[in-house]
Amino acid sequence: MIEVRSSGKVRQKSAVHGLWWQIIRHWQLLFMTFPALIYLFLFQYKPMYGIIIAFKDYSFKKGIWGSPWCGFENFNQLFNSYWFPIILKNTLSISLLTLVISFPMPIILALMVNEMSNQRLKKIFQTVSYAPHFISTIVVCGMVILFLSPTSGIINRLIELFGLEPISFMQQPGMFKWIYVISGIWQGTGWGAIIYFAALSGVDQSLLEAADMDGASRMQKIIHINLPVLVPTILVLFILQCGSILGLGYEKVYALQNPTNLSGSEVISTYVYKIGLVDKNFGFSTAAGLFNSVINCTVLAAANAISKRVAHTSLW
Repeated sequence: MIEVRSSGKVRQKSAVHGLWWQIIRHWQLLFMTFPALIYLFLFQYKPMYGIIIAFKDYSFKKGIWGSPWCGFENFNQLFNSYWFPIILKNTLSISLLTLVISFPMPIILALMVNEMSNQRLKKIFQTVSYAPHFISTIVVCGMVILFLSPTSGIINRLIELFGLEPISFMQQPGMFKWIYVISGIWQGTGWGAIIYFAALSGVDQSLLEAADMDGASRMQKIIHINLPVLVPTILVLFILQCGSILGLGYEKVYALQNPTNLSGSEVISTYVYKIGLVDKNFGFSTAAGLFNSVINCTVLAAANAISKRVAHTSLW
């Protein structure tokens, strides 16, 4: 027993010694990480103490520590508010629709482009598909509003060609989530496919040659060779996407909002913006943001655990 313990201590000391030796040996590389670590500390970790505003009757004059505690009053106000079930429903419906429809699109695009034999045409198609990603969100929203205009929009002009009445798309709350998701597919599919293009470059060409010799069709090669290579990447990105199920950004939603579609377009992020910055109710908006973050972290952990158990692929 004494020998086992002593050998364990020797291994631990050698491991610590080896770690310090690696740090001393590669100190230049570690020094290069300091700016990133400082950035993370100042802008990601240091502001986290502000979550205590959610439990205070916050006053800008008194500051965080001078404001009185109010316990869970801000959360009670949030859960009992008229807008809470509406914003929760809208956020979930838009996020789930994005997950179901938008998430597979980059995978399909990457598999399709990978099958192009003409390399020049392939590069041109990739460049064209990337381009919408670099258009400003506000510009995209302006384009959407113009295209869907009931008087001069190109979509309604096409509808009129078939003898139908023009549709006020932006004034209908039920149409908002579809407008948001479809415009997002156009803007983000090409850029999202980049990582899948990189994964497909690692496909073993000998497997494809063997499949050709065995008479496999193009679809069979995609299903049995190309797609399995993408599965680990797909699972990791899917877990990350699940972790932002309630993290819908407010910029695009806010730019497409109007008073007539508010019941279908108000989400948690826009509600927090309006209550926190416009109405200056910082405690209430912080409580809503904290609720959002807790749900996202819970869903992320659950998706990671399921993926680890079922597919043996996870973030941690």
